[in-house]
Amino acid sequence: MPIFSGNSGLAKSAGASVRGAALLGHRGDDADGGATIHTTARRPRRPLGSAVLHAPQVLRALVRTDEIWLVVLAAFLGCAAGLMVRAMTEAAQLIHQTLFLIKPWERLSARATLDPYRTVLVPALGGLAFGLMNLVLARLRTRRTADPIEANALFGGRMSLSGSLIVVLQTIISNGVGASIGLEAGYTQIGSAIGSRMGHAFRVRRNDLRLLVGCGAAAAIAGAFNAPLTGAFYAFELIIGTYTLGAFAPVAVAALVAQAVVQSLGSSIFDLNTQVPGHLEPLDYIPVLALGMLCALLGISIMRGVTVTEEVFRRSGVPGWARPAIGGLAIGTLALVTPSVLSSGHGALGFTFEQHDPVRWVVLLVALKATASAISIGSGFRGGLFFASLFLGALLGKAFAGTLALISPAHALPQAVCCLVGMSGLAVAIIGGPLTMGFLALEATGSLPMTVAVLAACVVSSLTVRRTFGYSFATWRFHLRGEAIRSAVDIGWMRNLTVGRMMRREYRSVRADTPLATFKRDFPLGTTNRVIALDEDDRYAGIVLLPEAHADADDDHKVRDILHYDETVLLPQMTIKEAVAMFENAESDALVVVDTVESRHVIGLLTEQYALRRYSDALDRRRRELSGE
Repeated sequence: MPIFSGNSGLAKSAGASVRGAALLGHRGDDADGGATIHTTARRPRRPLGSAVLHAPQVLRALVRTDEIWLVVLAAFLGCAAGLMVRAMTEAAQLIHQTLFLIKPWERLSARATLDPYRTVLVPALGGLAFGLMNLVLARLRTRRTADPIEANALFGGRMSLSGSLIVVLQTIISNGVGASIGLEAGYTQIGSAIGSRMGHAFRVRRNDLRLLVGCGAAAAIAGAFNAPLTGAFYAFELIIGTYTLGAFAPVAVAALVAQAVVQSLGSSIFDLNTQVPGHLEPLDYIPVLALGMLCALLGISIMRGVTVTEEVFRRSGVPGWARPAIGGLAIGTLALVTPSVLSSGHGALGFTFEQHDPVRWVVLLVALKATASAISIGSGFRGGLFFASLFLGALLGKAFAGTLALISPAHALPQAVCCLVGMSGLAVAIIGGPLTMGFLALEATGSLPMTVAVLAACVVSSLTVRRTFGYSFATWRFHLRGEAIRSAVDIGWMRNLTVGRMMRREYRSVRADTPLATFKRDFPLGTTNRVIALDEDDRYAGIVLLPEAHADADDDHKVRDILHYDETVLLPQMTIKEAVAMFENAESDALVVVDTVESRHVIGLLTEQYALRRYSDALDRRRRELSGE
């Protein structure tokens, strides 16, 4: 945008003055000490992914221009994620065998008894070793690693592969020493990180990078649960945040390939063999919906329990590295009652469906497992609550079925039905994703009537949590950190659209003590709309509106007498949302950008019209991406 209009020679000289000021770095005051033209140099940007090895240019061009090649890339991603899922599972099982002396075909939580000394000491000493390891890692790596939801919501799919490998190591160790959490968080972390790294290597667009992160998560869940539909809709609901036709093919292919890879390397990690009735009566949906509400209440209690546990440790003054040891000791003590509270509960889940236990015992198991999971997360162990919520939900459903049989045998539901409904309902309350859990029930049982009942309970559970609590476990953690993230929908573009990116770096200035007559001579009507006034220390003093200055007949006034918005400034790190709010509060159509509030050195100017246009263009671009245009 030209600073001068009218005389071409004057415009050329002005352009030369601007370039000279940029090169020499001085203000260029004129002989009268009045008008000044400023420009600020842009900082050179670091090339995207400069530390990442890029694929050959021909392959990059194919992936960027043809969605078929993006699907091919997703297939390779599914293969890599499937290999990582199998490797993590085997590593955790090997640690269980070594530390708890179980057989290769046994699952830790399925054991009836364990050596009492190992039951207590392994989680406690393992927690101590885990805490010391974290202490060392914290000194070597100070940056926090973003998970897939945060990466897609805030950073356009950018994830650290090295940081994700550290998360994988922490998750395996936590699960291996018996912490009551699952490996699923590690599965999705590494799958999504590999997808992000592949996207960087092929220099894909922001939306495609977010899609590849979702493909990695879908592949991880599909491989872990032998359920490609579950994995795909886990990605759509929780990682990508939306479903589009263009995203279906890459996500589905990644999930199918990962499932095939995991199955080809050994037996299924998640194998739920249960018999369910082929038909449910309309009256059966009443207890199903009631169970969905109970799942929501238990899920909220668990999420609150994790927060309370963290707060107790924080106020206790126990150093961070020692907290996992204390948490491990508490978990080991609970495991003396039953080993089912250890690890994620894969083995114990099968027994939950098959065995008929007294209601009091099942209720006790629910309390023990919920407490152990809250302590595990709250004390600092790394992992997720996906499978733990499935196990807890199945236990809750089993207790509900037993209680219903005692109260009203005529209206009792089969135990398997209540276990499946409780399993899905509690997972929706904690993790989110009603369709994800509905497809998990479908792929686990093959029963459409059972899937309909599960979806009904999931709807009730989801609505109850949203109305009474408002968060899933992941978004609740973001809320506690001060992040306004409710889903993986991309809001990072809004944070990237900062004042520093939108502002105009060329501006015209004048000294605040300049006589008004001199100002009128230097800035005739029509040359510009506003001029920035600076004090004797080159600090921002206010804005002079040119029509108002020329309307003032008292030439004895100085510029400082007609200044506006002297206390209202923008900062370069402000987002578009904050900038628009500043414009509305100041009732101004343009505001000055300063480097800091303390120094108040002017670095640019931003108009409300331009900011709103950039915001509208960004919204339209997001709309086209969602609609597949």
